[in-house]
Amino acid sequence: MRMLVQLVLGLFVLKVVVASPRFSRQVDLDTYDSANYDVDLDNLNLENQDIYDYEDGLTIDDPQVSLEEHEEEEEEELPLKPQLIPQGSGGSGVLMGPDTQKGMPTCLLCTCLGGSVYCDDLKLDSVPPLPKDTTHFYARYNRITKINKSDFASMNKLKRIDLTLEELVIRENHISQLPALPETMTLIDASHNSIGTKGIHKEAFKDMTSLLYLYLTDNYIDYIPVPLPDSLRSLHLQRNNIQMMHEDTFCNLKDFNYIRNALEDIRLDGNPINLSRTPQAYICLPRIPIGDLI
Repeated sequence: MRMLVQLVLGLFVLKVVVASPRFSRQVDLDTYDSANYDVDLDNLNLENQDIYDYEDGLTIDDPQVSLEEHEEEEEEELPLKPQLIPQGSGGSGVLMGPDTQKGMPTCLLCTCLGGSVYCDDLKLDSVPPLPKDTTHFYARYNRITKINKSDFASMNKLKRIDLTLEELVIRENHISQLPALPETMTLIDASHNSIGTKGIHKEAFKDMTSLLYLYLTDNYIDYIPVPLPDSLRSLHLQRNNIQMMHEDTFCNLKDFNYIRNALEDIRLDGNPINLSRTPQAYICLPRIPIGDLI
């Protein structure tokens, strides 16, 4: 009986709530749970509640955010410039070497490593000015056709020149050592220099099978630089310090039929040597060397 009374009372309350227009607008019955919420429906008064209108009561102004753009200045990369030590007026500095005819220092046009200067395949038509401490000079595959006597002036440390040339004329300098030369040489003129006993490499001319003229006049040589190639036509050694000659200097003592027809011009005058002491040394020659016979 008690449960029946509660059921009837509940239905009555529900009827009243549904009949109220104001409550129907404010409460969603689908989400209301009377068992979980302690609400006195009779005393529920929604008319006196202040319902805040968010559209009218609050105005939000979006702040104007101003961003200042800072452009970073990129540093421009500048090429490194070598610090040169001046050599004097018009000089380019000891690091770069003297200026060439192309308007730039030798060591910018060519490659300088230590005492070696490499000028291969640069279309050069003349030898560029070299640093004074140059020991090795390479200028292969260029257009150089002539060597001037000033090209290697005062080059006291020069040991090797490789130009892939056929002729080398370095007269009247102060060269003390003849540099190693290619086997293609046809003419070598190193007269009027300071080439001494150790100034010529051992067997320096042996493999120069095209060598025709060898001029070493007015130096300090004390021996004939043998062996000499069979192609040689002229040998000038006057005014040196040659004091002796061996019988096999020019001839082959093991082959008496051997004749050096090409070697017609030998100059030994001005040396402290008596050519009459070695008559067997000339039996293969078309002419006796010029020199002292007493």
